[in-house]
Amino acid sequence: MLPAYHLPWPKLVPGVPESSTQKDPSGEDHTWHSKAVHWESSLLSMAAWDLSVIVDDLGPDSPPITISVTSDLHIGGVIFKIVEKTQVKKDWSDFALWWEQKQRWLLHTAWTLDKCGIHADAKLIFSAQHKPLRLGLPNGVTLRMLASFSAPVFRTVINICKVLNIRHPEELSLLRPVEEKKKKKDKNSEEEIYDITDVPLTSASVQCLYNGMPAHFADSPKTEAVYKMLSVSQPSPAPETLAKLYRPASIVDKTHIHTRWLDSSRSLMQQGIQENDKLTLRFKYYTLYDLEPKYDIVRLTQMYEQARWAILLEDIDCTEEEMMLFGALQYHIGKVSQSGAQALTSGLEDLDSALQSLEVKMGVESTANEMLENMTAPELNEYLKIFRPKRLTLKGYKQYWCKFKDTSISYFKSQEESYGEPIQQMNLKGSEVAPDVNVAGQKFCIKLLVPAPEGMNEVYLRCDNEKQYAQWMAACKLASKGLTMADSSFDSEVKSIQTFLSMQHTNPGAQVTQTDESINTLSLVSPRYHKKYKAKQLTPRILEAYQNVAQLPLMAAILKFLQIWQALSDFGISYFMVRFKGSRKDEVMGIANNRLIRIDLGVGDVVKTWRYNNMRQWNVNWDIKQVAIEFDGHINIAFGCVNANCKIVHEYIGGYIFMSTRGRDQSDTLNEELFHKLTGGHEAL
Repeated sequence: MLPAYHLPWPKLVPGVPESSTQKDPSGEDHTWHSKAVHWESSLLSMAAWDLSVIVDDLGPDSPPITISVTSDLHIGGVIFKIVEKTQVKKDWSDFALWWEQKQRWLLHTAWTLDKCGIHADAKLIFSAQHKPLRLGLPNGVTLRMLASFSAPVFRTVINICKVLNIRHPEELSLLRPVEEKKKKKDKNSEEEIYDITDVPLTSASVQCLYNGMPAHFADSPKTEAVYKMLSVSQPSPAPETLAKLYRPASIVDKTHIHTRWLDSSRSLMQQGIQENDKLTLRFKYYTLYDLEPKYDIVRLTQMYEQARWAILLEDIDCTEEEMMLFGALQYHIGKVSQSGAQALTSGLEDLDSALQSLEVKMGVESTANEMLENMTAPELNEYLKIFRPKRLTLKGYKQYWCKFKDTSISYFKSQEESYGEPIQQMNLKGSEVAPDVNVAGQKFCIKLLVPAPEGMNEVYLRCDNEKQYAQWMAACKLASKGLTMADSSFDSEVKSIQTFLSMQHTNPGAQVTQTDESINTLSLVSPRYHKKYKAKQLTPRILEAYQNVAQLPLMAAILKFLQIWQALSDFGISYFMVRFKGSRKDEVMGIANNRLIRIDLGVGDVVKTWRYNNMRQWNVNWDIKQVAIEFDGHINIAFGCVNANCKIVHEYIGGYIFMSTRGRDQSDTLNEELFHKLTGGHEAL
């Protein structure tokens, strides 16, 4: 008898009834029924063939096992045959089939081989879905822990954060580490890795705490020590260690950092990550949402460490005074952390005020505007000095009577002329606002980049004192988001700015008792200040700033550090090299939590800013890898990515829009489907 696939049964002709007479090419009549065709199909599906499968658990030198299968056998049946053939008694529940050629997992156990498209030439690997991964944390600690290699990275990060007791895992993601500089003397030096692979993966959304730590860390002294490393700031590293770390030298280098993010919609295996590879866990979306010191000790500590390293490695710029304050806070946090004085419940007023000013709301500004339409917003009316570098008519600061109303600044020659037409009116919605302050030199300036048809107009406002600066700066920051001074956050913003300025005051009358040996300036300020000043010059300046923060409890000090970090003009901006449609030169696109920023690569100036709340629609042409966005006012932009995968930029924008959908009244359950719809593009799950 011929094999089933050689049986000479003719096929049904489309459109011809199931039972009919048709002529073959020779003109002879044949009558057949669909039953015959079904029989042929049945024989075909019953035809057994051999399938080779590599079983990871049998060792690298073990030959593949061969099982006999049919095309209508489902994946679950294949797995049963594999387990039976191995004759190894163990728990195989975590194992699944990986299709090497197609680079995908076969997780639908009810699907047949035919539906999956698997033939005899398929290279299948029967492998564990959870495998050890070396995970670098923001504080420099490396853990070896189990992670899912089969789930999308978004789900993998959620599970990792459950184990580490980090709430709101949607703000974090995994990226490939930057290669450290290797030196000949470091051949024998290996990083210390803390193994927690025996810590079970928890499924509970709310952790049960014992002695202030999750139950799965309280099982042994070893895991307790690991949890302490997660929740307590680590000592400053030696200068040699700092010298090995990657430090971006330009904005182009900063664009390379963000090319390494993994795709959240695909699994680790699909992205070439193997067992025991090293990845780094970092905060990706700078939304700082729903911070609660009682529950967020690990989250706040790791967030502080990421901010600290961003400043020390000059990933984000700050002024000299800000650097001294950062150094003082690091010194204080280090002292309190290492002394074991975990004053989490004291200083509640400091915690409350810091939290109020720290949380960055994505803010759907249009909604806020609708609520305030019928309210009379407060105004600011004062003399300020204005300087416009690109206007030849103003060669320096010149005093004007300025009126801040709603989201606009109007200025006049004098107060008497303020009832007439202004010299100019600037609407700050969508503008860039940055501080230009030197407290010691009594310089209180606000740098504005105001949107204009041809790009961004640069304007400087100079205030006379701290109080005036705090009010105008707060008003400008709110106006840039489309909010007025009637917004409830205005007063807290003013207070936050005043507190920040007061912390930069020197206190010459204070007794500085510390010696030069008690402070390691090399680990408290960035390299540019090591070159500019000697240690004996930096020490007294840091200790002077320290007098203003020395009384803060640990968590309040960490929140203050994050608050000042958040106030920096470059806070939360991720940079990508792009080329806009119709342009012949590369430019930089900055992506922040509420806006897109177009930056001139040559001089580093902001050319244009677009707010998400003005976005009407956006899409990606995956064939030519181009992002196209339409904003209000018939403004359309399109750009392609030069040194990053277009999917990374697409995911960043969609991710920030997803973050804006979160609300305190919602449950803790994440809407993963919505995240993948906004970030996954054509590969959305």
